[in-house]
Parts: sequence; C-alpha cells; structure tokens
Amino acid sequence: RLRLREGALALGLSASAVAGQLRAAFHGRNAAEVQLGPEDYEINVRLSGGDRDSLADLTRFTITLPAGDQVPLDAVATVESARGYARVHRIDGRRAVTIRGDLDTDVANADEILADTRARFLPGLEARYPGLAVALEGQAEETAVTGASLQRNFLIGLAAVFLLLCFQFRSYVEPVLVMAVIPAGLVGVVWGHYALGLDLSMPSMVGFASLAGVVVNNSIVLVAFIKLYRRGGESAADAARRAARQRFRAVLLTSLTTVAGIMPLLTETSLQAQIMKPLVATLAFGLAAATFQVLFLVPALYAILDDLGLTEKVGPESEPEPGPAADGGGDGDRGGDGAEAAPGGDAGAGGAPEPVSVSA
Repeated sequence: RLRLREGALALGLSASAVAGQLRAAFHGRNAAEVQLGPEDYEINVRLSGGDRDSLADLTRFTITLPAGDQVPLDAVATVESARGYARVHRIDGRRAVTIRGDLDTDVANADEILADTRARFLPGLEARYPGLAVALEGQAEETAVTGASLQRNFLIGLAAVFLLLCFQFRSYVEPVLVMAVIPAGLVGVVWGHYALGLDLSMPSMVGFASLAGVVVNNSIVLVAFIKLYRRGGESAADAARRAARQRFRAVLLTSLTTVAGIMPLLTETSLQAQIMKPLVATLAFGLAAATFQVLFLVPALYAILDDLGLTEKVGPESEPEPGPAADGGGDGDRGGDGAEAAPGGDAGAGGAPEPVSVSA
C-alpha cells in the first residue's frame, strides 16, 4: 500500500499518476496491435521478469515526473505492507465499499444490524465528514422495493377479496367477519418461525400474502352455514354453535391435507430448498393456527355482531305477517280459521247447535 509523501504534489505528481506508472510497469500496458496475416498480436510493454519478481523491486523503482526527470519511488511515497483493495467499485460514478461478514443469527439478523447502523453509526459518520452521502444499496435496496410492492399488492388483494365477499353475502359487515381470520394466521406464522429457528424474511411475507387467500375459505363456508341455520329459526348463538360443530371435521380434514401436502418441502434438507423454507413454514403453521381459531373466532364474532344488531336478519321474525284472509278460508269478521256453518243450520234457534265443518 502506497501513500504520497508531503511535497509530492509540488513535483506535479498525484496518487493516480504514481499508481498508473506502477500498474504499467508491473502489470503491463498495451502499446500497439500488429497484424500478421490472419492473426492479430497485441504488444504488451512491462518490466522484465527479473525486475518484478520481488518486493525489493519496489524500492529500486523510479517514478517519471511530468518534466521528464526520474526520482526513486520511496522519495515521493511511503510503502507499507497491508491488505489492499482488489478493485474499486463505483455506484453512479462514486466509490462504494461493500462490507461482508458472517451473521450470528442467535444474536441478530441483517435487518437489525442495518437498523442499528442507521441509528448509531451513520449519524456520527456524517457529522465527521460533512460531504459524505450515505445510501443503502444492493440487497437492502431491493428488499425495500420488494417490501413496498408486496404491501401495495397485498392491500389490493384484500380489497378484491372484500368486494367479492360483499357480492356473496350482500353485506358490508359479514365480509369483515370472514376476513378477521387473516390476522389469526399471523400467530401461527410467528410461532412456526420461532420453532424452526427461522427469521421473518421476504419469502415469509410472500407466503403470508398467499396465506390470506387460503384461510378465508373455511371462514366463508362457516358463515354460510351459520346463516343457513338462522333461516331455520335458530338464534345467532345456537346457529353459530351448531355450524362450528357441523363443519369441524370438514374444516380440520381440509387443512390437514393441505399441510401434509407441503410438509415434504418443509423437511427438505437440500441447499436449493432452504430459500423456500420460510415461505412453506408460513403456509403450514399459519394455516394450522387459523384452522383451529376459525372454529372459535368466527362463531364468537358473529354472535357479538348479532348482539350489536349488525348482522342480516334472516330468521322467521323477519318474514311478513299473514293478512286476515291469507289462506282464503273466509272473511275477516268470522275469525281466522276459515270455519263455515253447515247449510240449513241456525246457531241462535234455541236447539242444539249444528255441527261445524272446518276446512283445512
């Protein structure tokens, strides 16, 4: 590693000029190309092998000044042994440094390290160097872009599910009841990652976005059965309790078969499958948690909403009352059972009353 001495700039030298001469002497520089028949030959000029095979050659190397004079290298620069840069990397024309390291996931992950760097290290660094511009690029930038896109698309998907449920139930409240099971799946996602020792990464978020469209299936059927039993005259609490019992086996078997189908991916140990594990863990544990919660959460929420008067009235009490002559058995002055007096009889003649025939 070379560093210019004080006064080297007065001789017309710069760091790039010294580095260029050293690179040309030891690595070589293309001087010309020669065409000989069908072949092209590049002429590379550099020091001979005996003059560039040891570190001692640096002490004997001479630097050519802009005026043409030559001075020893150690007269204009200091030479020290240290690890140098393999290459100079630039982003938008500015030099950039890439920091690599092995993470101890038991202590912190990459997101936590970046957050701590933003909070504690970067402010002091920018204060010491006012002209310094700090920007997180690479994986951090791609993660931020992907996260923003995923959040936008997730909200669009939730809006689409809500609209479809509004058309199906003809209500604005019951779709919210169905979609309440989506946050319940997040509980299983967190515990599943904790049990497997995984971090909540971008594949995990992608899996949760997919999970939102899966866990509502059982909830839709459960609410439909509750409304079916309400139409049969049962109360909201009884209909919710009966629907949960009737759909328990179907909901459980449907979810278990789905979880069993993706279990081979979750137990795969190959390197290619490791990137898929967070996504699969999200689907498996999120679906398992939502399955058991939907059997308790949805019936309870439906009963609560019914107590608040927010559910659709579908019981017999919502049907119109029959009119006075609803069954066509007589006029309203004779009563509502359609009774008719037998011909030739008179109830007020003093004798025994004539038998009365009742038409059904």
